[in-house]
Amino acid sequence: MQQIQPRNIAISIILSIVTCGIYSIYWFVCMTNEVNALANPPKQTSGGIAFLLTVITCNIYGLYWAYNMGQNLDIAASQRGQMVQNRGVLYLILQLVIPIVAYALMQDTINQLIDAKTY
Repeated sequence: MQQIQPRNIAISIILSIVTCGIYSIYWFVCMTNEVNALANPPKQTSGGIAFLLTVITCNIYGLYWAYNMGQNLDIAASQRGQMVQNRGVLYLILQLVIPIVAYALMQDTINQLIDAKTY
């Protein structure tokens, strides 16, 4: 398994805007795979499949994905002895309104979990 590296959130947002959303697809896939590696949930959906399902269902799966990412990040945090914050609902609401903010908050949590040196 490869080492997960923290991602610069500001650069990711800028690249998503400059590339008209193409980088955000890559970011979506990478975040999904990273959270799967951090939390190791029993039912994992790879980043590519999650993106494909999001496109096929006209973002309905994307809403489920956002909630599920919050749940998996809470699992990863609890595995590392950190406080669980029930992030799922927040990410779901942000995915409905401003998805890039949801991505940024998810990436911030991933970076914190990576920096905890307990991975």
